[in-house]
Amino acid sequence: MTTTSSDRELAPALPRGDRMIIITLLIATFVVILNETIMGVAIPRLIVALGVTASTAQWLSTAFMLTMAVVIPTTGFLLQRLSRRTVFILAMGLFSFGTAVAAVSPSFAPLLIGRIIQACGTAIMLPLLMTTILTLVPLQRRGQVMGNVSIAISVAPAIGPTISGVILQYLSWRFMFVLVLPIALAAMAYGARGLKSGGEPGHRPLDLLSVLLTVPAFGGVVFGLSRIGEAGGESGPASAAVPLGIGVVCLGLFIWRQLRLQRDRSPLLDLRAFRYPMFRISVALLCITMIALFGAVIVLPIYLQNIRGLGSLQTGLMLFPGGLMMGLLAPTVGKIFDRYGPRALTTTGTVLLTLTLWRFSSVDMTTPVWMLVATHLTFSLGLACLFTPAFTSGLNPLPPHLYSHGSAIMSTLQQVAGAAGTALLIAIMAARTVTLTERGIPALAAQNGGVSAAFMTAALIAVVGIALALFMRKPNPAEAQEQAAHASAH
Repeated sequence: MTTTSSDRELAPALPRGDRMIIITLLIATFVVILNETIMGVAIPRLIVALGVTASTAQWLSTAFMLTMAVVIPTTGFLLQRLSRRTVFILAMGLFSFGTAVAAVSPSFAPLLIGRIIQACGTAIMLPLLMTTILTLVPLQRRGQVMGNVSIAISVAPAIGPTISGVILQYLSWRFMFVLVLPIALAAMAYGARGLKSGGEPGHRPLDLLSVLLTVPAFGGVVFGLSRIGEAGGESGPASAAVPLGIGVVCLGLFIWRQLRLQRDRSPLLDLRAFRYPMFRISVALLCITMIALFGAVIVLPIYLQNIRGLGSLQTGLMLFPGGLMMGLLAPTVGKIFDRYGPRALTTTGTVLLTLTLWRFSSVDMTTPVWMLVATHLTFSLGLACLFTPAFTSGLNPLPPHLYSHGSAIMSTLQQVAGAAGTALLIAIMAARTVTLTERGIPALAAQNGGVSAAFMTAALIAVVGIALALFMRKPNPAEAQEQAAHASAH
């Protein structure tokens, strides 16, 4: 059932204080996600500046991703145990401290420690933002507000490489952190003063065994998948087998532990959110989207730089329009969602995603640049139609006590899906490149064949998303309350 005009008129406007809370959290989330994406372009510079090998420098990205995967599952508990203001200060305090450590690092080890501390703060921010929106915003207006979240999620990763390229072109690598630090400190200071309401602390105990299991469970799975990607599909499976196996076993134990916890104790990650059909479908759609997304995020820059010979700054500038368009469209997508529901948007988005990935699979060394930019813009339009409806439709039916856990589950599985997408597509690209090389195909043409195979795989995965999109729908408030009561009874 869609939300009618009268429904939207009955939904009260947000008080000014609530709007300022959401804006503060949105700015802080934008800053921390932007920081997450600026490191990739800087790796070659850091190898020279710090005197480390490429595999060692890669840990600046790998360790960040591992820390995110381990910390995010704990945010559901934190958001129920601590007040919103305390969690915000904790997140931005960790992020700011890690940024300062990274900015003054004299060698690789302190820089790595700074990145890990940054990741701890980053992991908390997105679930905090989404949980706050679910708490403060009426159901009928969530699409429009959640559309603003997509600005942070989509624009920050798109402009991160461009900003990093500009900084590295004219300044020291330290300025990637020096320029971010005052913005982070200003956001923390403003939030510490303004975030005074809601999110009162609870008293449920922390299950230490669950916390201990998150490290080998989510860390092992993400690290094993990243090893496949880093090894380029050659020695990757062998080096990834042990951490991946440990991760899968510990993940099974973690799930078993959460299901076994009694009602008088607090599970670290409350899996009862999966009892809601729209949450299950939305999580699956987001995971499919994340895997397909890495076709553009990982494989497209490889094609542009290795096959077309573009520099990192040129590559960032080519991808920038698509990310900017996603941000500009996000509020409009949110309004469409509030009026008509998710199905038309998600169906359109998955179809565009599939068609553009298929088009990318046919690029070669002579494909016009304007066609690449146009295809990427269409690809970004598809993503813009997906993120807001998927997030909002999945979280809307949840009762308030599951808001924080639902947000944490979505964020955690996005990290796992991203790692899986990277591993799968890089492995397929490398394997296809080797096969073509052994057939006597020239090096560039063989690598182009590997890129095409990776994009085709992503397109096939996106087809599954079309099927999932057809099942998307938006319950009205009465239906959501009925589902919540039914789930609580069980």
